[in-house]
Amino acid sequence: MNIRKNVTIALGVLAGNAILAFVVAAFVVPHNIIMGGATGIGLSITHFIPMNLSVVIFVVNGILFLLGAATLGRKFAVTTIVSTFVYPVFLAIAQSIPGITELTDNMMLASVYAGLLLGVGIGLVVRQGASTGGTDIIALMLSKYLHGSVAVFMYLVDFAVLGVQVFFSDVEQILYGILTLMIMTMAMNQVVLFGQSQIQLFIISEKYEEIREKILMDLDVGATMVYIEKGYSQEQQKGVLCVIPHRKLYAVNEVVKHIDEKAFITITQIKEVKGRGFTLDRVRYGAESTEENVGK
Repeated sequence: MNIRKNVTIALGVLAGNAILAFVVAAFVVPHNIIMGGATGIGLSITHFIPMNLSVVIFVVNGILFLLGAATLGRKFAVTTIVSTFVYPVFLAIAQSIPGITELTDNMMLASVYAGLLLGVGIGLVVRQGASTGGTDIIALMLSKYLHGSVAVFMYLVDFAVLGVQVFFSDVEQILYGILTLMIMTMAMNQVVLFGQSQIQLFIISEKYEEIREKILMDLDVGATMVYIEKGYSQEQQKGVLCVIPHRKLYAVNEVVKHIDEKAFITITQIKEVKGRGFTLDRVRYGAESTEENVGK
């Protein structure tokens, strides 16, 4: 299992870096789209000093990696080393593909695709619990010594890198760069959370026992019974709490409506679920008390 997990992580990190390299070669460099990270530092350096971009990024990543390994420890080095040294190699390969810089001459189209694919690439790496390296290392070091939020330091470092590029970019390039960054952030969040979001329902009804029985037996949905007290009458009752995939929402709603049209239901989107029935093997109804686990 550990071997399979490690192979999955390695493939995810490699795929993410391959996508990043393709995006930079196909959209960012040809259209001079400003961006953060080590790539942004590389773009700034190559603007003033004519050098191969992939070589510059390799050197920048190498220096930052050594600093990070010295200050952040072995665990950091293991999870970051692949992205640090593989990405520049992938970038060099991508830049050698014939016609890759001529996919589109539309700046808006290039910015949108750059943002989407950058988000997918970074999301795949982050989803594996790894790091893309680069300026993320600076943010982690600042967080360690200044005791602040890593996310805040990441934004500050990226905006600092973007700020350097402002001096040799026109207003339109800056605006497109901001658009790319916004799209990238949204896409990355979706990739990281893909397949993990669920729906949580809390059902309050006097016919809670019948509802519990129906959703457990007929819909194969786990349930937890929650003791509640009515605010006005102060009567003791139970509420039915369950977490379901999106595809079962309509079916559960119909069952509850059929049993009690006056049932009070709250529906909440939750980003991630862990535990039995989702990240652990499920225990079927009758094998264990259904009032102990929400996700059974």
